[in-house]
Amino acid sequence: MAAQSGRQQKVADQVQRELAGLIQLELKDPRLGMVTVSGVDVSRDFAYADVFVTFLNASDDDIVASVRVLNNASGFLRKHLGKAIRLRVTPKLRFHYDETLSQGRKISSLIDRALEDDKNREGEQSENDE
Repeated sequence: MAAQSGRQQKVADQVQRELAGLIQLELKDPRLGMVTVSGVDVSRDFAYADVFVTFLNASDDDIVASVRVLNNASGFLRKHLGKAIRLRVTPKLRFHYDETLSQGRKISSLIDRALEDDKNREGEQSENDE
């Protein structure tokens, strides 16, 4: 997510809040699981909004299908967003999967494994010293 001006950030925050509610309350597609809008980047001219989402307990296939569902519903969401937010131009919505959560889990598991390996080596070394 790129650095944004103050107004861009305010609009992005408002878009994020509104979309979170709209997705939860208005979209009734059974292919969507628990969706979290983790961030929004709005272009300088407010023509586009890149919406980053995460999904709870979703496989890779479910994630791809869910992002496709959201992108297909972007016109519907944009129309409702335009009613909720007063802007000259309602941004076109582009949904993307936010991989930071899954990458954080992978890094955390690698750290845990490295710490466990260090403990095992220390235990082996202390047994050899005796």
